[in-house]
Amino acid sequence: MSGVAEPRLLIASHIVPWSKDKLNRLNPSNGLCLSALHDRAFDQGLITLNDDFKIIISDKLKRQEDTFIKSVLLPLEGVTIELPERFTPSLSFISRHRNEEFIDSRTVE
Repeated sequence: MSGVAEPRLLIASHIVPWSKDKLNRLNPSNGLCLSALHDRAFDQGLITLNDDFKIIISDKLKRQEDTFIKSVLLPLEGVTIELPERFTPSLSFISRHRNEEFIDSRTVE
């Protein structure tokens, strides 16, 4: 998602939060490798993925006037993430994240 290759700047992130699915905490298909910034945005429901592994940006982020967000996060809309060679992220976990965690125009703020 970020293009960052430096391993010290990457985090093994859960798609469905650790606290919400004890059975899949260690399931490698419940994971994404993200930069710290993208991990935080994903955990906070500000970005998610569709079933084609394309990035969706929340309306909340799109309304921000912040120059950094406009230049770093908003251009990711519609970009397909690079998938790992093994343990492709589960589409059911992606769907759960999108439906349970993602903040979009259907979410009351």
